[in-house]
Amino acid sequence: MAPILLLLSAICHLIVIVGLTLHPTDFLIGTEPQLSFNRTDLHSASLDFGKMTSIEPTAVLHPSSAADVAKIIKLAYESGHGFVVSARGHGHSINGQSQAANGVVVQMSGSSGAPVAPVVSEKLMYVDVWGGELWIDVLKSTLQYGLAPKSWTDYLYLSVGGTLSNAGISGQAFNHGPQISNVHEVDVVTGKGEVVTCAENKNSELFHAVMGGLGQFGIITRARIALEASPQRVRWIRVLYSNFSVFTHDQEYLISLHGQPSSKKFDYVEGFVIVDEGLINNWRSSFFSPSNPVKISSIADGGNVLYCLEITKNYYNHSDPQSVDQEVDALLEQLNYIPASVFTTDLPYVEFLDRVHKAELKLRSKGLWDVPHPWLNLFVPKSRIADFDQGVFKGILGNKTSGPILIYPMNKNKWDAETSVVTPNEEVFYLVALLRSALQNGDEALTLERLSDENRQIIKFCKDEKIDIKQYLPHYTTHEDWMDHYGEKWPQFYKRKMEFDPRHILATGQRIFEPSFISKMKSW
Repeated sequence: MAPILLLLSAICHLIVIVGLTLHPTDFLIGTEPQLSFNRTDLHSASLDFGKMTSIEPTAVLHPSSAADVAKIIKLAYESGHGFVVSARGHGHSINGQSQAANGVVVQMSGSSGAPVAPVVSEKLMYVDVWGGELWIDVLKSTLQYGLAPKSWTDYLYLSVGGTLSNAGISGQAFNHGPQISNVHEVDVVTGKGEVVTCAENKNSELFHAVMGGLGQFGIITRARIALEASPQRVRWIRVLYSNFSVFTHDQEYLISLHGQPSSKKFDYVEGFVIVDEGLINNWRSSFFSPSNPVKISSIADGGNVLYCLEITKNYYNHSDPQSVDQEVDALLEQLNYIPASVFTTDLPYVEFLDRVHKAELKLRSKGLWDVPHPWLNLFVPKSRIADFDQGVFKGILGNKTSGPILIYPMNKNKWDAETSVVTPNEEVFYLVALLRSALQNGDEALTLERLSDENRQIIKFCKDEKIDIKQYLPHYTTHEDWMDHYGEKWPQFYKRKMEFDPRHILATGQRIFEPSFISKMKSW
């Protein structure tokens, strides 16, 4: 790999000196396996989970180390014409965020495995992992020592660098904060091709920039993740509500217990909205017994919407079952769900964490996984969540949703304000995630066009009603919209961009900044 990159560097240096008009990517040729021009690789890198946009790169880099990543970025930074570079993990982005038009996609995750295996420190309770490592493999590595990360995403087949570049949230976030609040340090390759180790007290500006930074300031090649003693089992509980205010009151009560001892709180708090009669006994809701299907019409209180609270209690193989029962019962007694709607099961901790993968396998078997996913993820302030319910759940959405709608609150004090993530300016805010799949099955309500139009209606409704939402996994098409998204954080975000990626080489698929050499590129 080194010889070709040295040659490319020399060629680009000549371009600068003599003013050649050839584009640097015209010279990205070679036989080294790390730099691929294979049509299969290029096609794969042009797609993502969203299946709504496709842009092929010029080449795909399969790095064997952080040094390989640094060399390709340094080449792009120092060349006269320049080219863009984007990191790609498991390719789970929705709107082409990991794509690189006329550039290089750095494939951080792959079937060949990570360049460096996870290294666990039992004494200091952390694990060092490659940025492209999938969370499922991190978990497998740490469990060998009886340890596990504290904060998760619902789906484990995502890369460490990918989720840290967004925030990384699940039902543990109310207690431990997002995944970016559980990172000790990272190695980052900046937009200048420099490898920098950073942490809260070391190169802190870069550390805070890349946490939730959407890949704009560097590519994370190593992360040191905080660990805790791993439970072995989980009590998994779901209860139903027909009254939205009662549902949110109970959710907010449960997350207010975050400072209590583990025996006095649940370990995971999520929820979902059920507007589709079929969904309640399907996919994510398959938890409910097929022999006892739940029907909205039979328990809904004067409406066609139900709300499900999803909670868990972690415990160990040596725990006293009676004590676990007592802790769960004491917490449930404080809640006001529909009587007789309690569904509960016990299962291994790993099986609970990997629950969505089981759903994935079922959908793949039916040909329903590799379809367009017009997802919309929003942070909604607590003060306006009831308005959102009336306008969206009981308004804009029909009775066919083609996927789960998650809703759960988080505590803002668990989020570091110095990171790049923006959240509503309230102490409690909700994630509302419309995780829908577009289907061509003859049902007009489930087409990509219809679901995308509903997303636009939801955004417009919030704007018209002055509900100060913030997008999670944000997607905007104009610079002005991005400035509005970051609000008072924009000057800091821009300053960090100019410091760590001054030529705007990185993550151009986000469409936040145009590369400085945009006029010389064939397309945007």
